Amino acid sequence: MQTRTGKLAYGLALAGGLWSMPALVSAEDWPAAVRAIEQHGGEIIGEFDAPEGLRGFAASFSPGQSVGVYLTPDKAHVIVGTLLDADGRDLSSAAIDQITLGPQTEKIWQQLADSNWVQDGEADAPQIVYMFNDPNCPFCNRFWQQARPWVESGEAQIRHVMVGMLRADSAARAASILAADDPAAALLAHEQGNKSAAMQTIPASVQAQLDTNLSLMRELGVQATPSSFALDADGLIQQHQGVPAPDIMRRLMAP
Repeated sequence: MQTRTGKLAYGLALAGGLWSMPALVSAEDWPAAVRAIEQHGGEIIGEFDAPEGLRGFAASFSPGQSVGVYLTPDKAHVIVGTLLDADGRDLSSAAIDQITLGPQTEKIWQQLADSNWVQDGEADAPQIVYMFNDPNCPFCNRFWQQARPWVESGEAQIRHVMVGMLRADSAARAASILAADDPAAALLAHEQGNKSAAMQTIPASVQAQLDTNLSLMRELGVQATPSSFALDADGLIQQHQGVPAPDIMRRLMAP
């Protein structure tokens, strides 16, 4: 899910040499020009060595969106963007990934675990997949159907993070699933074709759950359902929007 799109305008620096292993540094020691990134919505994750007197920093502007920040030798300016050498080789991506992917995975995975989800599959399934699900989303149902082999075999568990965004009654239908005596059974019936009824009045506690889920969806940059998150074979988080192609679905459910 890693992208290179930041909220600041991209800069382009041409230089020779290669980055080396990340250098440990205290945030208190970062120059003011680097700390100023926070004023633009960024978070400095760590520092790495850069060539030609530059100091490289990895900044995150939202989950999955990281970019390089390069401090000039005078410590008064930063260049935001991708660092290339004279041959056009990208000197930024590997260093940024090394610093950011682990912490970002841990943070996002915990946020998903703390969301309001409905379990679909065995509790001890080795693979966990979080999916943002709107009850009125036909593609969510298609995802559910295509995932059955892995869920029913016990290989994967899907945690449906219920949201209501597609239609006027989506929230009320999602609320009826979350508020059911057995949410897992209510979700199963809904996906099998016995569509959940829209609640006439959504309890405040359930509305709060839906609001939290929708806020998380937006924070993660998710714009449509279904959108799924899972850990790959290296333990790094992967995001897929829509119904995955068969080969991607296999990697998602059984990496």
